[in-house]
Amino acid sequence: MTDPAAIAARHAAALEKRRALEPVWRACYDHALPPPAGGPALFDATAADAAEQLAASLLAELTPPWSRWFGLAPARPVADTEAGRAAAEALEDAAAVLQGHFDRSNFAIEMHQAFLDLVVAGTGLLLVEEAPLGEPSAFRFTAVPLRDAVLEEGPSGRLDTVYRTALLTVAGIRRRYPSAELPPALLKPDAADAKHPVLEAVWPDRAGTRYAALLTAEPDRPVLLAEGRFAESPCVAFRWLKAPGETYGRGPVMKALPDIRTANTVVEMVLKNASIAVTGIWQAEDDGVLNPATVRLVPGSIIPKAPGSAGLTPLAAPGNFDISQLVLNDLRARIRASMLADRLGPLQDAKMTATEVLERGAQTARLLGATYGRLQAELLTPLVTRCLGILRRRGEVPPLLLDGREAALRYESPLARVQGRADAANTLLFLQSVNALGGAAAAQVDAAAATRWLARTLGAPAEVLVPLSSNPEQAPNG
Repeated sequence: MTDPAAIAARHAAALEKRRALEPVWRACYDHALPPPAGGPALFDATAADAAEQLAASLLAELTPPWSRWFGLAPARPVADTEAGRAAAEALEDAAAVLQGHFDRSNFAIEMHQAFLDLVVAGTGLLLVEEAPLGEPSAFRFTAVPLRDAVLEEGPSGRLDTVYRTALLTVAGIRRRYPSAELPPALLKPDAADAKHPVLEAVWPDRAGTRYAALLTAEPDRPVLLAEGRFAESPCVAFRWLKAPGETYGRGPVMKALPDIRTANTVVEMVLKNASIAVTGIWQAEDDGVLNPATVRLVPGSIIPKAPGSAGLTPLAAPGNFDISQLVLNDLRARIRASMLADRLGPLQDAKMTATEVLERGAQTARLLGATYGRLQAELLTPLVTRCLGILRRRGEVPPLLLDGREAALRYESPLARVQGRADAANTLLFLQSVNALGGAAAAQVDAAAATRWLARTLGAPAEVLVPLSSNPEQAPNG
């Protein structure tokens, strides 16, 4: 039985732990993702431009829209028989069905917004819900702003407990929770247009993931609106970087925040110095004739002065501020380097050789190794597992288990293929060396097996290969 008071108490405790991070998050958003209205005065847009580029690059490198960035394959090698080929084709068909639902949904839009939260605040949250029957896609995605969510880390090391707050009217509560029993205070006519706080909680237990919605108009006496259970958690929380002992992640903007603030101040000082250089600073004698309040410094103006007085004279500037440009260029370069604007962005030189492209990809993989591994574990795998669970309940895919024994999830995004290209290059170098030896050394190489391994490593479709059973000449040596 769900205890509303215990859930509200856990949410209050988790919210209190989060308060220390809120000023840092606010500063990161103000400088890298400023609100349309309000916020501090900004004079430098380097951080905002780099944050947008990094979020777009993550979307293109990890989950490219309308492109296959994942695959399903048997967990163990299957024999080249009719049954083995049927099992592989069933997994390929399931992956194609899943990709079709991704393409017809709002996944690309919401995933990009979640990546923006990941880059700026270090933590992103994506809500994966099942769409009503009859819609083009079975999925409905929502990028939940980090300011509206409170997270807890479970024993597994993942952010598997999520609290989300919202303000809903009585009509909104009835629409979202049709079977909820509302307290008498909400049934009064004067409470129809008011917005009431609602807390939604998702947390794991032994049988899966539990869900509860509470009306917290009275914090001491929360009212249970709905409860249920999910086979897979609908909330996918993921982090960029996690320090030991911390719950929330740290993003690139948080790391570069000192340089971002300094660059903003330097540009502000440059603009002030430029305004002084344009308009100048003037001094005037109090001769009883010149009135500084009525002086207008425009071409062709005549400024009266008393005979023998100095009148209006310019005041020399205290010094030259040219050194600011050197400091500003250094700050902007560090900001762009911290936010990987020159690493994941497009190639600047169209004449790069294949070796340079491979080395660039290897360097990117080294820089993003830890982050990409975390995103695989906290974002990509739970996302595909949740979506497959929805399609399995609808009967659109067979009952697949991504447990490593029946089916395995393969990542085929551009960033995931960097290591595959490096392995393929090493293998091709080995084959060239063996071929140069000739004779008995070349006879030790199984050409058909090498071809299939290269196709699997580089992500080539299975349709381009001829089955072994249909071509005896490609049978393994020996």
